[in-house]
Amino acid sequence: MPTPGPRSDVDWPTVTGGQLSARRGGHPRVSWSIPQQQLSETAPAALQERLLNDIAALPEVAVGPSHILVPGARALTLVDANMSSENFLVPSAHEFAHVHPSCDGSLHLVLSADQAADLVARGRERMHPWAGTRLSVGFVMVYGPRDDTEVRLIGQIVEASYLFAINGVASGELA
Repeated sequence: MPTPGPRSDVDWPTVTGGQLSARRGGHPRVSWSIPQQQLSETAPAALQERLLNDIAALPEVAVGPSHILVPGARALTLVDANMSSENFLVPSAHEFAHVHPSCDGSLHLVLSADQAADLVARGRERMHPWAGTRLSVGFVMVYGPRDDTEVRLIGQIVEASYLFAINGVASGELA
């Protein structure tokens, strides 16, 4: 039986090199009230839009208003999905991720428990306050991108969430 908690060998097939790097600098301030929001180090609007456009280019992904967040949040949904409800933010709408409004720039998404724990261990996100209780255990907030390198990396993290939603398993567990 695997030991609970972050592991050093978490596989990220969607990330260049297969391993997630640590985030530079400290954590931005994040609210712990609902809705959970990034309060400092917000992503520049141009980087937010580029990230959203990159994600929207994934096959069978549609962008529209989020079903669970403040006005202005944009949902990433699968056009045709019949997967496990634990792999989505909003199962009934097939929403696997959403990008917060431009005043924030962070994202919420669902990953496998191992990948979510790895993101926390590497300083790239915070768990949602309800993760593992009212929401999926892998429900996380990923900090918004601060530069071009982070746009690419966060796009690769969102791609892992996309594959988790489609396949029902972590991308590294695919046959």
